[in-house]
Amino acid sequence: MTITMDAQSRVEPPTVADERTLLNGFLDYHRDTLAWKCSGLSDEQLKLRSVEPSGMSLLGMLRHLTEVERGWFGGVIGGEEMPPLYYDDADQDGDWNRLDSLGATEVFEAWQAACARSREIAAARELDFEGTHRRGGSFSLRWVLLHMIEEYARHNGHADLLRERIDGGALGE
Repeated sequence: MTITMDAQSRVEPPTVADERTLLNGFLDYHRDTLAWKCSGLSDEQLKLRSVEPSGMSLLGMLRHLTEVERGWFGGVIGGEEMPPLYYDDADQDGDWNRLDSLGATEVFEAWQAACARSREIAAARELDFEGTHRRGGSFSLRWVLLHMIEEYARHNGHADLLRERIDGGALGE
């Protein structure tokens, strides 16, 4: 399977709305942007670490953001046990490193499932709901949503550079 998403399929966040709608809208926009940056590429292209000396790849980014979705929404806000999918104590950066363990289809589907579960968890709680991080400290759902927007925005900038080096298509925005 090739990931398919184009700029026209992304749902623009609203320009006027309540806080929850804006937060969810911007987060989904950035999720769609990442899918767009990964679209139309082969498994091998998604694995390319195309901006040396960085070890980042688009496939690693999808794996990393799957872990981030699961950790913040499932673990912190949902209070669920979320054993890592792609890393372990021996390789804390396994989400970026072990790119041959699963193909792009499985990684993309796991990311989509993590995003869907994150939406369910967020929808069931108030913005002021506080969850506890596994290392300690309380975080509100509002904070997690804002953090996730920042996380995706930062990584989408990385994705622009990676994609441009892979096939010359920065894809804009």
